[in-house]
Amino acid sequence: MKHLVSSVICILSLAGADSARAQITLIAPGGIRGAVEDLIPGFESKTGQKVRATYGSGGGTRQQVARGEAFDVPIVQPPYPEVLASGHVVVTSATPLASIALGIAVRKGASKPDISTPEAVKRTLLSAKSISYPDAAGGAAAGASFNETLKKLGLTEQLQPRIKLAQGGAAAMAMVAKGDAQIGLTFLSEMNDPGIEVVGPLPREISTPTGLVGFVSTHAKDPAAARALLEYLASPNAASAYVAHRMKPGP
Repeated sequence: MKHLVSSVICILSLAGADSARAQITLIAPGGIRGAVEDLIPGFESKTGQKVRATYGSGGGTRQQVARGEAFDVPIVQPPYPEVLASGHVVVTSATPLASIALGIAVRKGASKPDISTPEAVKRTLLSAKSISYPDAAGGAAAGASFNETLKKLGLTEQLQPRIKLAQGGAAAMAMVAKGDAQIGLTFLSEMNDPGIEVVGPLPREISTPTGLVGFVSTHAKDPAAARALLEYLASPNAASAYVAHRMKPGP
């Protein structure tokens, strides 16, 4: 009997070890979350390997990778000199996955402003009573991007009294949905609140889309499995998932 119990424990331990080895860990900014969550089940079904994904802000994710926190596949937003210099990613494994544009949203049922040109965007911002967007100080890449847009338009100081900073894109959109902000800005892929309507992306002249690049980590438990996941996320079959979340596949 004792021999049987010992054998069972041994088998369960080996099974647990195999399960742990099969699990691939991934870290990514919140802007790509929807697409990655849609793609993971297909990869798991195809390979039999499990994926555990965690998400954070664009800046926070870069810092985690640069500090050497152990993830098999990190996805980061450029610029990322600290990530490349850290030695915690295989530099040659860099794989562009998709890019996300910054956009404007209004409360559901509200009239959509003209944002077709930089001049139109400037008029829209100046006429808005309140504007919500993610706080760049918290690591939000969307917030950092919009701060640059405000500088280009020369509106940084003028709009300060009307700005309502939020902790992330979802929170910025919630402000708009509740009527706490007249317009909101964040990445288009984060505009999922049912209480808002997407107006569209900002013109490229004043807002360059943000890229998302995946790497194989130098800490990967199974580099081949990590590479397989990265290739799956960059495959032509994955493109529809990015498009569905208002992202542009590829570089």
